[in-house]
Amino acid sequence: MSTVKESIFRTKSHVDLRDVDFTRHLKLSSLFSYFQDVASLAADHLGYGIERLAKEFGVAWILLRIRVDIERMPKWDEEMTIETWPIEPNRVEFQRDFLVRDKNGNIIIRAVSVWVIMDLKERRLKRAETIGLQYPEKIKERAIDVRLGKLKGFGQLKEVYKKVIGYSDIDFNGHLNNSKYVDFIMDCFSIDEHKQNQIQSIEMHFINEALPGDTITIYKEHSNSNTGLFFIEGMNEMDNKTVFKALVHLSRKS
Repeated sequence: MSTVKESIFRTKSHVDLRDVDFTRHLKLSSLFSYFQDVASLAADHLGYGIERLAKEFGVAWILLRIRVDIERMPKWDEEMTIETWPIEPNRVEFQRDFLVRDKNGNIIIRAVSVWVIMDLKERRLKRAETIGLQYPEKIKERAIDVRLGKLKGFGQLKEVYKKVIGYSDIDFNGHLNNSKYVDFIMDCFSIDEHKQNQIQSIEMHFINEALPGDTITIYKEHSNSNTGLFFIEGMNEMDNKTVFKALVHLSRKS
């Protein structure tokens, strides 16, 4: 783990049994949890961790958008190194990139993400200048050369299932944890589909909060072209607002 205060933060992790699925590879939701944990550690390393933001500014880090490109998923009992670095923020958004390397230093996963700070009482976004975050160095290199714009479907959404939000789904902020959304998305595909395919990339946009007791209806549609692209959307039954959108790219396992 980094000891020198710098923008790039690295930490080693070990893939435990609790982190894998039936293929003995890292679950996508577990990967998102790792990213969240490492981002939190990196922010704390820079002096802007969860505790300070809550006590001094009354805000919390919230993941808004993320894209993950996967060469391969780590296996059970494998060691991996996750490194992350921030990009200079704009008025509202903080960008943070990630690389996952195997024990030989090979890059196996890349990710780019957009974060915001939210007022814990008003549940509203605050400007980046609110916390006065300054980075030790400015890094322009990106893990993926892509801009996370709007996600649009293909025009034929079909309901897959409904999910009632309960105790196990929420985090310390009191709302649905981003890694849970990933599980909801993975449950849109059958076990056979998971056996035959692997996630090549996923882009997720978190749009509105979901709270305990809410029912989310999950919709899915497949691109008309034979590209392995699926658009997935979760809508809150209470107010018909979109909770999240995702674009998933599946590829056949070799």
